[in-house]
Amino acid sequence: MDWLSRIFGNKIPKAVFIEEYERLFEKPIPPMRPISQLTFVLIDTETTGLDHKKDFIISFGAIKLKSYVLKIDTALEIYLQTPLKRKEAIEVHEILDTGNGMSIKEFGKQFLKYIGKDIIVGHHIGFDLLMLEKALKPFGLKKLLNPVLDTQYLAMRLEKGPQFDLSLGKPGEYVLDSLCNRYGIELDDRHTAAGDAFLTGQLLMKLLKLAEKKGIKDFGNLIR
Repeated sequence: MDWLSRIFGNKIPKAVFIEEYERLFEKPIPPMRPISQLTFVLIDTETTGLDHKKDFIISFGAIKLKSYVLKIDTALEIYLQTPLKRKEAIEVHEILDTGNGMSIKEFGKQFLKYIGKDIIVGHHIGFDLLMLEKALKPFGLKKLLNPVLDTQYLAMRLEKGPQFDLSLGKPGEYVLDSLCNRYGIELDDRHTAAGDAFLTGQLLMKLLKLAEKKGIKDFGNLIR
């Protein structure tokens, strides 16, 4: 049991910005809405390590996509204050000092306002979601409510079918680098949150076009 639970029991008071975010989901996205009318928010996090219970977010990057176009003016990169630094993680993302970074509370406000009720997209997105939910838990968030799309899963579904077992495939076949190479996307600014979000956005554009060719043309068939 963590210190928040000891103080408040199992119920943590919700901050106003959490309540405002949750109210956005009173009306769900209609299943028949065409993909061209959906807004996707590509996200990525760089962290102090890969243990979602012990590690922290160092930087967050995002960009939005609508009508098969990446909206460059929506690109976002935020560095956060973190109490932990690990040599192994620094060797990957090369972020040394976040002492002047944004506070978690201010990040939470900006992050939730930015994503709204758009579709969250990332590559191997589960870890990023765990880290973001952990960061916002002290303010009363239990779970992010947005629809979620993982480009790793979408690529496997489109290329191999929805029942494909990743463990039976070639090692590294569906990591971001391999998919970018396969779809003709130039690897640039890799292992930065903003750079990886932009790469994932380019990959998503390619995958959505492929999905359309395979008859997947609306929200209901895309998110399942």
